[in-house]
Formats: sequence, C-alpha cells, structure tokens
Amino acid sequence: MKIFGNILWLIFGGLLTAVEYLIASLLLMITIIGIPFGLQTLKLAILALWPFGSQITDNGNSGGCLNLLMNILWIILGGFWICLSHFFFGLLLCITIIGIPFGRQHFKMVGLALTPFGKTIS
Repeated sequence: MKIFGNILWLIFGGLLTAVEYLIASLLLMITIIGIPFGLQTLKLAILALWPFGSQITDNGNSGGCLNLLMNILWIILGGFWICLSHFFFGLLLCITIIGIPFGRQHFKMVGLALTPFGKTIS
C-alpha cells in the first residue's frame, strides 16, 4: 500500500515538490555559507520523493548549540514559510477522506521544514 501511495504522491505533485527543493538546494550550495542550508533542503527533497513509509528521527546530537543556532537561522530565513505551506496543503488535503493520507504526509513534512538540523530520514 505504501508503494501505491508513493506513486500517487509522485504523480500528483510530489515530483514537482522534490524538483523545487532540489533546485533550491543547488542554488543554496553555490556559496560556502549556504551549503548547510542546501543540505537541509536536500533532506526535504528526499522526503518529498518518497514520504509514505519514511520516518523522521532525531540524531543523538540534536540538542547541540550549533543545531539550535542553525535551526533558528533556518526559521528566520524561510523555514517558517516552508512549514506554513506544508501545513496549508495538509489541511487542504484533509478536507476529503481520500486526501487524508496525503495530508498526513504534508504534516510529517511540517516538522522537518520547521527544524531540519539534527534530524534524519529513515
């Protein structure tokens, strides 16, 4: 069932979302300062490709000062708006019964979009 959900996800917008995150990641990696942020958008691209069956877990060092500082910078520089867009699409998809599983995947991406540093996708 997860494979079928992921295929539907890719057809109806997941591929486009992943490509957008990939382009943003490449643009961020042009500068040395943008490389850590580019890696985080790459994480979002991976999750946007195959969200059903994927889980977001905290690293062992997720409470470190550097991760906290980078997450604060991420939120200020655009993570808040990414988080809101996934939240909005999650609410929009949860209007219908058929859209609820897809809305839940957007809600999964909300947490990663708000604070991606110190988290891994498995």
